[in-house]
Amino acid sequence: MTRDRRAEVPGVVVGVHRRLHRLHRMLVLVVIAGLATALAACGGNDAPKAPVSSAPPPVASAAPRPAASGCDNLTYQQAVAPTLPDGDTSVPCSGPHTAQTYAVGMLATAVDGHLAAVDSTRVQAQVAKKCPAALPAYLGGDQEKLRLSMLRGVWFTPTVAQAATGADWYRCDVIALDGDQQLATMTGSLNGVLGSDHAGDWAMCGTAQPGTSGFTRVPCRAKHSWKALKTVDLPAGKYPGEAAVKEAGQKPCQAAGQNVASDALNYRWGYEWPTAEQWATGQTYGICWAPEG
Repeated sequence: MTRDRRAEVPGVVVGVHRRLHRLHRMLVLVVIAGLATALAACGGNDAPKAPVSSAPPPVASAAPRPAASGCDNLTYQQAVAPTLPDGDTSVPCSGPHTAQTYAVGMLATAVDGHLAAVDSTRVQAQVAKKCPAALPAYLGGDQEKLRLSMLRGVWFTPTVAQAATGADWYRCDVIALDGDQQLATMTGSLNGVLGSDHAGDWAMCGTAQPGTSGFTRVPCRAKHSWKALKTVDLPAGKYPGEAAVKEAGQKPCQAAGQNVASDALNYRWGYEWPTAEQWATGQTYGICWAPEG
């Protein structure tokens, strides 16, 4: 199964280092200008004079900390980007929207007493851990229900420029996938939805048999012919290879398909195993499928 995840942002500290170097140069220029002014006062008309500006330099304001709850209309590309889009995308949660904020926190940009860039691997890893960890409790279900749903967590941090002005927040949003790189439109709050009677609306279904050309993952509230039944956990660690992960889910998924079949002697079932690329992004499990309807 392809699990949409935000692409890992490379750890780049040079942006902050450049800003620190620039600040250092500005301080040196101020010291030189002050020294030149003092020399002019002591040396008479022959002493060099530094230009003096009466207007203070403009100071950029920090990007405001996002609200702890709210809704937005985001495209798929905006939702999987590491930073929020320019402009106001907020909309009332009572109306149609594609993203809902469920947590806001403070970035730990100080690492071992040193300043870490907002786009560094260590800072981004903090958010990539905290946002997914908080999602099951917000949606009201366990990890298994979340895996078998079309609901996913995405997260945002300030841009490097915003971080340089003091922005130190992160924001976690929940989105609903609907097909290939598309977001489903939702209305109202998703808080507790996986523990409610509406959990089935957001369950993972397929438009055709997994692995065939007509297969697309959709929320079960949409037209579908197959449904995801359960996941098969695989041992954590290094990717064991396609043959091993393929073999691991055969019997569990066959049993799962038999359990939901109307005829225990005549039924179909499917199993999706993770690729090495998916394993590297954290999907260390397979998914069992069966026809529905």
